[in-house]
Amino acid sequence: VPIQPIRKIAISTGGGDAPGLNAVIRAVVLAALQKGWECHGIRDGYNGLLDPTAYPEGGVVPLTRASVAGITHLGGTILGTTNRGNPARFPVPQPDGSYVEVDRTDELVERFQAAGLDALVTVGGDGSLSIGYLLARKGLRVVGVPKTIDNDLDRTFMTFGFDTAVSFATECLDRLHTTAASHRRVMVVEVMGRYAGWIALHSGLAGNADVILIPEIPYDVEKVAETIRARQRNGRTYTVVVVAEGAREVGGDFTVQGRAVGQAERLGGVGEKLARQLEERTGKEARTVVLGHLLRGGSPTSFDRLVALRFGAAAVRALDEGQSAVMVSLAPPTVRYEPLKEAVRRMKTVNLDSDTIETARELGICFGD
Repeated sequence: VPIQPIRKIAISTGGGDAPGLNAVIRAVVLAALQKGWECHGIRDGYNGLLDPTAYPEGGVVPLTRASVAGITHLGGTILGTTNRGNPARFPVPQPDGSYVEVDRTDELVERFQAAGLDALVTVGGDGSLSIGYLLARKGLRVVGVPKTIDNDLDRTFMTFGFDTAVSFATECLDRLHTTAASHRRVMVVEVMGRYAGWIALHSGLAGNADVILIPEIPYDVEKVAETIRARQRNGRTYTVVVVAEGAREVGGDFTVQGRAVGQAERLGGVGEKLARQLEERTGKEARTVVLGHLLRGGSPTSFDRLVALRFGAAAVRALDEGQSAVMVSLAPPTVRYEPLKEAVRRMKTVNLDSDTIETARELGICFGD
């Protein structure tokens, strides 16, 4: 079947926001305009197509050179995003106040084609890219761009947003060392990382944490407490602990805050729980700092801007070459294409044999095991 020429493409940003999304949008738009293509943005994931009446200005908006001028350094996404709008399991309210999940992917494909759109660049994490793969199987031309501050997407060396999150977390740890030392406290810092401990590991190592707790290594609270007591005996009067939101005790489960309709369970609270346990066991005053969404916001670092711009341009290049159902991927020093099917097959977690873990252990950092 001959490949239809492209005249009009759409961009969608879905899932949690990440610094660098706007840089991707700008690169896609400028690279597409260079080829003479029109570019449009779908509001809030796919909601702009699925629920257009919610957008008085239009659920699908034209993106021009003027629309994307000066947005590379801005955090967030000018198109908006959502982690509740999965078209394969779209939450539809019922008269009794409950919700039923409905598959609206066929309807989405029809609306996409009715809008005269020839191809889609979907920017997101494993959820958004899984949806992208599903749409590609239903006949859309789709190129994925990997985005998550958690860095847990497979088949790419790194995702944009991660470096910014780690840089900010490290800066926070630098500040917390001084206040922890002044008060001789245990400072527990909770960072994002649901199933993968990349942010906790990298910021903890860079920020001189004494304990790093990640989802990949279930921890024993007593071993953490003993690390604090041993430091006290050696004249180290304070301890900084970094814990990923998805870290859990040996034999325990996630610490959950709640669950909203159409979303996965919302994790959080492990830092507060851990601080109380350590206070009881060591007698030392413990305080908790939850960095949470602070890690998602703000300007992207130069590294993340550069990766995002390269990804956006590569996505347009892939479409121009006739590719579909692929994800652009960072394989230093190049950007290449990986099959979407492979990219969403499994999550990229911290390799426990990695030299980063080995380095941390050699520096005497406790993982609670």
